[in-house]
Amino acid sequence: MQHGKSHLELFSPRSRFYKGTFGRLFSLLEPWTPPGVPEHQLEAHLQALANETMVEAPGISPTTIAENDTLRKELDEAFDAIVPAGYTYFGQFVDHDLTLDITALSDAEVDPDRLTNFRSPRFDLDCLYGRGPGDQPYLYEHKDPVGFTGRMLIGDIAGSGFRDLQRNAEGRAIIADKRNDENAIVAQLQLAFTLAHNKLVDRALASGQADNATDAFKAAQRVLRWLYQWIVWNDFVPRFTQSAVHAAALSKSDASVAGRSVWRLGLEDIFSWRNQPFMPVEFSVAAYRFGHSLVRNSYQTNVSSAAGFQEFVPIFDIGADDDLRGFRPLEQRRVVQWDWFLEMSSSSAPFPQRARKIDTKLSNALAFLPESLADPTSIENVLAARNLLRGVRMKLPSGPDVARHLGIEPLVLEDQEPHALWFYVLKEAEVQEAGLRLGELGSLLVCAVFAGLLKGDPRSWINQNPLWTPEDEPLLEPLDNQDPGDWTLASLIRLSGLPISNDSFTN
Repeated sequence: MQHGKSHLELFSPRSRFYKGTFGRLFSLLEPWTPPGVPEHQLEAHLQALANETMVEAPGISPTTIAENDTLRKELDEAFDAIVPAGYTYFGQFVDHDLTLDITALSDAEVDPDRLTNFRSPRFDLDCLYGRGPGDQPYLYEHKDPVGFTGRMLIGDIAGSGFRDLQRNAEGRAIIADKRNDENAIVAQLQLAFTLAHNKLVDRALASGQADNATDAFKAAQRVLRWLYQWIVWNDFVPRFTQSAVHAAALSKSDASVAGRSVWRLGLEDIFSWRNQPFMPVEFSVAAYRFGHSLVRNSYQTNVSSAAGFQEFVPIFDIGADDDLRGFRPLEQRRVVQWDWFLEMSSSSAPFPQRARKIDTKLSNALAFLPESLADPTSIENVLAARNLLRGVRMKLPSGPDVARHLGIEPLVLEDQEPHALWFYVLKEAEVQEAGLRLGELGSLLVCAVFAGLLKGDPRSWINQNPLWTPEDEPLLEPLDNQDPGDWTLASLIRLSGLPISNDSFTN
């Protein structure tokens, strides 16, 4: 869900067994480009297509929608799904953990070696831990005379009692991946993981499970990574994919020798690699960008905001100072009350707020991005247009071609609808699943890649300890009112100690 400004004009290597960090799943399929559109008209064509057909309420600013109760409720009724809104931004956090390309390429650049993933294609929280305390000590706490404490540094919101990411004098977060500060909600997920790590370090030292800060850090890091992987596969992915596909992609079976339990991949015909996984561009540039369709125009943040229960804050709006964009310190008005974003025991109607459906209509906020303030009409400010353009630049095949390649009867698209893989995944979800989850092709691509990355990580829990569950972990104490096996994103938030309910703000 990166909102970076660069469009990549390049070729990713076409061997399925490419040994680098990016590669292709369908290397022999022809790239798709809009038929009859010359190169010099491509951006204008795709921007017009996005603005006219891929926006919930074309031409209306997110602030106008937030302040118009009737219009806002009409859009909510038409486009809201059932998944709590917090998973939208957890999906963004996961994306930032898996992939980052910062290479600026000219239109003429075609060298595949210039495409570098600065994140490892593993669920290893390198967007949190960076390169570790030895190489990036400014992310970690040190105290005289003991030195490194095993904990990560955090900040606070002056005079409020609430925490924030640590920030420099310009208000920018000092974290391993700057993108986890690009909006207030994903910033607080980064904060949740930071606080959860610190809680686990304290428990390791207090319980005697670690003799020193370094050992406590390593223990906390392993437990948090495994809990994160558990939540990704058992909580996040099933909410957005077809259950049969999810079950087939990764399954635990008892081997015939000595009663062993092993995890097996079921979709290796889609995602294969040699030595270690790579990041497929069909996933990162198309299929996984279904998350953009989940974003709402505005959110209610917490009960203590100026208008309390009735205040709706735009996620993005060009020229607005009171939206939820990041790269600046939090203030109490933008602090997330998590039972308004996730299903918790303290949640009550109309909460938690819901993510939008997976469909071809993106919220107006994503057509009013503050990427190019000097030119509000720039393609930089229209995320749907940028996604379509990126797919063309990356030489991705069409959605119907990929469906046929995998033996799926493709959808019949309207004449004006683009055959772009990203658009096709959204359209398929809209047609086959009423926007409540991904359709056949989208589920296959997302589950195959997630399962393949998890299985391909030699340090994941399914490889290190195939029988592991969070209940078995001494550092993960049971949470109040939590059923056995029910370790979800809400559990991580509760572990972190971030504010959950009205009481967190009224006390």
